[in-house]
Amino acid sequence: MIKLTKQGGYSAIQKMPRLLAFVMGMGLFAVSHQASAQDTVYYPGPDHEWEHRKAEQAGMDPALLNAAVEFAKANENTATRDHEKNHYLTWGLEPHGDAIGPYKKRGDMTGVVVRHGYIVAEWGEPHRVDMTFSVTKSFLSTTVGLAYDRGLIRDVHDRVQPYMPTDHFDSEHNSKITWDHLLRQTSDWQGTLWGKPDWADRPPKDMDPAQWLTRPRNEPGTSYKYNDARVNLLALAALHVWREPLPRVLKKYVMDPIGASNKWRWHGYENSWVTLDGLKVQSVSGGGHWGGGMFLTARDQARFGYFTLRRGKWKGKQLLSEKWFTMARTPGKVNDGYGFMNFFLNTDKKAIPGAPETAYSHRGHGPNIIYVDEANDLVVVARWIGGGKFNEFLGKVLASIKD
Repeated sequence: MIKLTKQGGYSAIQKMPRLLAFVMGMGLFAVSHQASAQDTVYYPGPDHEWEHRKAEQAGMDPALLNAAVEFAKANENTATRDHEKNHYLTWGLEPHGDAIGPYKKRGDMTGVVVRHGYIVAEWGEPHRVDMTFSVTKSFLSTTVGLAYDRGLIRDVHDRVQPYMPTDHFDSEHNSKITWDHLLRQTSDWQGTLWGKPDWADRPPKDMDPAQWLTRPRNEPGTSYKYNDARVNLLALAALHVWREPLPRVLKKYVMDPIGASNKWRWHGYENSWVTLDGLKVQSVSGGGHWGGGMFLTARDQARFGYFTLRRGKWKGKQLLSEKWFTMARTPGKVNDGYGFMNFFLNTDKKAIPGAPETAYSHRGHGPNIIYVDEANDLVVVARWIGGGKFNEFLGKVLASIKD
């Protein structure tokens, strides 16, 4: 009960509206201030609608940034631009190394530098669609993350076998494999998928070939092996969980919302078709090892990198949960330089000594590299830089940052 008293000519009842107005005003100010802080983060419009800024406007030294770009141009990969020909000179020499997916000849050495969300430098052919090889794995793990956020995958430490209508995880060894093992490439899955046995991908050179098929299996989660047959298995498992093509999932929940171009394509193999609900659906590949994978522009690579820089948030909407990004960037117990595929981490600054430890990169053959650096609010895309020169190039970009 409110006691009516007079204080200075005003009753407590008379003061209450003013007090309430003050409290509400402060609340509105706090909300407005928070919204204003969020509004300071720039997000580009769709496709070509991406604002450029001069280097100095983004807190970078233009001369030093230009020197970094010129260094990249001068150190293009000298391997043939014909990826199919290059395949048969390298991976194609492995057992079962025949190509079963599409290839495309690449374009010029290309790059994009994004600071505070704005393009501050780009060169080469940033709007040209090219193969992105194992950067595809980061798009694949994104579709798994989208399934996790929607409860289609209850826990990444769940065994995969109960989710699958096929027999790929039925053996005693394979039945122990979890989603986390597949995401971190620590499953040591045994089997053949799309005509590619697990042992045929990068077989150990120090082992007698007769032992490739008979070696003891490592307990899932205890041994790291970069293996595209197992990556493609994750793609198949995700397809069955979603019950719709992964490119369609990615387009709906990520690529369209972040304004990617309409030119990207995600390919599988000529023999990677399954039947879902009476329809033929292609299970996509997680890279270009035997052809296929993601084909997209450097601009779209930069856009995806910016999406991961903002931890899945885009213009106020959380497209992929921060929890997923925290897990994706957590170093693996077996390989602390690798999170979920294909987050290459900079743990203890071992991968890129001149970069912050919190930085990471999405990487693929070519090389195709999307460098993501929260500490410097920076995304750098480099395609076809050769001779192990990326770290030196990146060092020059980082040296151009003034604030």
